[in-house]
Amino acid sequence: MSLTLHTALISTMVMVSASDGDMTDSEFNTIGEIVKTLPIFKEYDREHLPDDAESSMELLRGEDNLASMVSKIRAVLPRKLYDTAYALACDVAVCDGQLSQEELRMLEILRHGLDVDRLTAAAIERGAAIRFTRL
Repeated sequence: MSLTLHTALISTMVMVSASDGDMTDSEFNTIGEIVKTLPIFKEYDREHLPDDAESSMELLRGEDNLASMVSKIRAVLPRKLYDTAYALACDVAVCDGQLSQEELRMLEILRHGLDVDRLTAAAIERGAAIRFTRL
């Protein structure tokens, strides 16, 4: 699978979702809603999402290390979308109300790999936590 802008963004979300070994329905539904509603995916054919998510999983399984995958994502995304990719990953990480150590580690790898500074990352993380707060 060669990454496009859209599949690179989808891969960041899949990486976080799959990091704990369990891609929950909530996480997959959140990815679907993100793809359906955000302007960055306006030109993306949503019918490709299941196949692209599966391809991302396959790519993850085949990588020697996560840093290599992040490098591939970074190479495809324009600099101005690094924060966007991190924000999407954060949304998926918090959507099910549980944040595992593996997801936290994956977010850290993405943050460093995409050069998202600490202050920006903290704001993105807080925004994601607020958007997915439950009563």
